[in-house]
Amino acid sequence: MSLRYLTAGETHGPQLTAIIEGLPSNLELDFEALNFQLLRRQKGHGRGRRMQIEKDTAQIVGGVRHGRTTGAPVAMVVANNDWKHWTSVMNIEPIEGSDEAKRRIHRPRPGHADLNGGIKYELKDLRNVLERSSARETAARVAVGAVARQLLAAFGIRVAGHVVKIGGIKAPAPNLPIDELIARTEDSPVRVTDPETEAKMTALIDQTKADGDSIGGVVECIVTGLPVGLGSHVQWDRKLDGRIAQAVVSINAFKGVEFGIGFEAADLPGSQVHDEILYTPEKGYHRASNRLGGFEGGMTNGEPIIVRGVMKPIPTLYKPLRSVDIDTKEAFTAQVERSDACAVPAASVVMESVVAWEVAKAFLEKFGGDSMEEIRANYDNYLRQVAEY
Repeated sequence: MSLRYLTAGETHGPQLTAIIEGLPSNLELDFEALNFQLLRRQKGHGRGRRMQIEKDTAQIVGGVRHGRTTGAPVAMVVANNDWKHWTSVMNIEPIEGSDEAKRRIHRPRPGHADLNGGIKYELKDLRNVLERSSARETAARVAVGAVARQLLAAFGIRVAGHVVKIGGIKAPAPNLPIDELIARTEDSPVRVTDPETEAKMTALIDQTKADGDSIGGVVECIVTGLPVGLGSHVQWDRKLDGRIAQAVVSINAFKGVEFGIGFEAADLPGSQVHDEILYTPEKGYHRASNRLGGFEGGMTNGEPIIVRGVMKPIPTLYKPLRSVDIDTKEAFTAQVERSDACAVPAASVVMESVVAWEVAKAFLEKFGGDSMEEIRANYDNYLRQVAEY
């Protein structure tokens, strides 16, 4: 069975719900580590007031007993503390009252799903689009990704992320062991390792917020400890780099993705792009460089996955852009909703989560079994096969 998940819930509803199907039995879950990932998503310089309201934790309500998965679907709930302020507006029962009382939205915000979703689903209250399309949904995806990370960690696979750029300010490449990268970025409010860059980025975010504007950036995810051969070359939709790319651009506000040297490859000759193949008895087959970001032919080649995502500035602005009222068709400035000046550091955590999920899914496709013990036996046998090749 293929690993999959679904999420449900609205940004001002009572909770977010996630259901994971396809996890093996006997995966030990560290609940503190799971909730730590949710905490990481809430941090970061530039976040809005919503992060002061919510204290995200995931409650597992199915599929786990005595700290281990049972093989049944795993169900998780992340409560929305802000729900108490929205119980009437977001009630599932019909309510009477004015548009103001219902907090109806009829002025779509540029850059959001508001107008497109309203037209597609024939909704005259754009709140019905806003509530689901909100980036609040990524809390559920981080919870799902946290489970995937623990599955990968059981086989020595690590996932880390950091901020590459905010606005026009680019951080120097960290070039650190993954454990040190994780530790140093966790201590930074903008998830960089260089103190000078951190100071410049925080100052830029503060100025952007004071101007009533927002700002985007670039984040990078690194996955180490991977075997050769996750993904496949035989069909377009089985290529793991393609699946990761789709997952990354599915994150709210993400508009681009690249692997390894990425778009820089367009400016270079092939001799400066492709990774030469080496062999030693100690390391087996490996690459002299990692310009292709750990992929060849849609499959992992044993080098770390290096993937970057581009996040546009959040479109909810405190100096709103022009829009059109769907009732009167008259020009208006767009509706203002509570938002962040910069969510790039938090988006780094979300990106780690969706990448971890896709890697875990490919891992189970390759080594799948109904229990962790069966998967371990399959994995160990494959490693012996690789060593003998």
